Amino acid sequence: MSKQYKTFKEFYPFYLSQHQDLVCRRLHYLGSTIIVVLLINTFINQQWWQLGWLPVIGYGFAWIGHFMFEKNRPATFTYPLYSLLGDWVMYGQMLKRVLSKLIAKL
Repeated sequence: MSKQYKTFKEFYPFYLSQHQDLVCRRLHYLGSTIIVVLLINTFINQQWWQLGWLPVIGYGFAWIGHFMFEKNRPATFTYPLYSLLGDWVMYGQMLKRVLSKLIAKL
């Protein structure tokens, strides 16, 4: 049985350890960026049907990264909420250009 994390702070180092591959992280970044653009477009144009694409884009890019490049099982399958939060924390750290330093410390 996998470790049961009680807090996101406890979970996040594990989450980062599952994202060692640069291509996997870049696919996460690409998927998250497309989600932001899609959300903005959806609200501007009020085409609510586009919201159906959010999980396809968000999980699609991430899962390709995990299965093809990282060669591991996405944390989403075991920790869906912490994993979703982890995606956005990691995205913010990528934007701030601090993520590589955090990964290197693992």
